[in-house]
Amino acid sequence: MHYAQIALELVLGFIALFVITKILGKTQITQITTFDFISALVLGELVGNAIFDDEVGVVRIIYAVAIWGLLIFILEMVTQKWSRTRGLLEGRPTIVIHKGKILKESLKKSKLDVNQLQHLIRSKGVFSVRELEYAVLETDGTVSILKKAPYETPSKKDLQVNLEQVNIPITLISDGKVIKDNLIEAGFNMTWLEQQLKQHNILRVEEVMFAEWLEGTGLHVQSF
Repeated sequence: MHYAQIALELVLGFIALFVITKILGKTQITQITTFDFISALVLGELVGNAIFDDEVGVVRIIYAVAIWGLLIFILEMVTQKWSRTRGLLEGRPTIVIHKGKILKESLKKSKLDVNQLQHLIRSKGVFSVRELEYAVLETDGTVSILKKAPYETPSKKDLQVNLEQVNIPITLISDGKVIKDNLIEAGFNMTWLEQQLKQHNILRVEEVMFAEWLEGTGLHVQSF
């Protein structure tokens, strides 16, 4: 019975966390703020501690997760509805390099030292501060940079190269299964796909590990 209780609490805790994350929306790990990170840890701890505490029942687990999730949801709604609260609740981006000069006061305010700043800009592929015109410390702890003109990568427009239309590749087959929605979106049908596969000496879709269509290039096929 004890193991059954743990299993039940794990399943319900898993479902509760899944529902909460769905309600709160999608955020990439690299985009979460410090508070988002702490909130995620607290949600995990609420479920984890409750599972191995015999005095805590299933109802208390769901109640605790629901209340904490509600508080996070209310906070998100407040920041979305009243933009003036975002600076207080989510923080503001801070300029740490201005016109090529490191702003000591901004570093101090952001609890950041020069070595940490160098680490952040190296992650952007810049190994010398002298290459930067501006650097902004974002609310998620990452840094956005703007290089000085001599160090900027030239674009096709700068090089006066003929510009071609850019098309997005569409995956048609993955692990031997046709992605029908993508096939229809690309404007094709199964008859066309089968004919294309025959040109690659493939008779069955199940033989294909990956197939991708790109306008102007055609179908790329890789079998198992």
